[in-house]
Amino acid sequence: MEYREIEKLGVKPSLLGFGCMRFPTREDKSIDEEKSQEMIDKALENGLTYIDTAYPYHEKTSEMFMGRALSKYDRSSYLLATKLPVWLVEDPSHVRQYFEEQCKNLKTDYIDFYLLHALNKGYWEKMLRLGILEYCDKLKQQGKIRYFGFSFHDSYEVFEDIIKSREWDFCQIQLNYMDVDEQAGMKGYHLAVELGVPVIIMEP
Repeated sequence: MEYREIEKLGVKPSLLGFGCMRFPTREDKSIDEEKSQEMIDKALENGLTYIDTAYPYHEKTSEMFMGRALSKYDRSSYLLATKLPVWLVEDPSHVRQYFEEQCKNLKTDYIDFYLLHALNKGYWEKMLRLGILEYCDKLKQQGKIRYFGFSFHDSYEVFEDIIKSREWDFCQIQLNYMDVDEQAGMKGYHLAVELGVPVIIMEP
């Protein structure tokens, strides 16, 4: 397994991450926990350390399954990422509500990488209007969040506005091998590098 040191954050995650949005499922669409547990065990036993889930995955059951699946591992042996469902947030108090629910689901008292999920122009404006970033900063100051970032689905122009708005710990963008101009694209990747913002790639 290869690892990539993120000097800005002082961590060295596996270059390959484990995404939890598309586990094997049974006929009723529920997660096939036996097959999925085998996948997780094989990944961690072979040195993978970065695990990415989110509140809505698998009809809101991915986090709960991951809490059970990871319970036999030392919490310091992996880096856990999950995401705030920004479309459901209508008040700053909702941030703590969802965050505490997610920690309970995941059987942890802190999240390594916490993201504003699937930001676009509308969601970003909503986050600013409601003061959500400041509330997440408070959770970080309390040690509940180690690194705060966002995942993104919109145009390059919107990405530029978001990434330049503050000092982010990291960001996550869709960067397909073929469609390098889609969404933030390679242009967005290079901008993040220029600004010193570590990038996590999804949907390659």
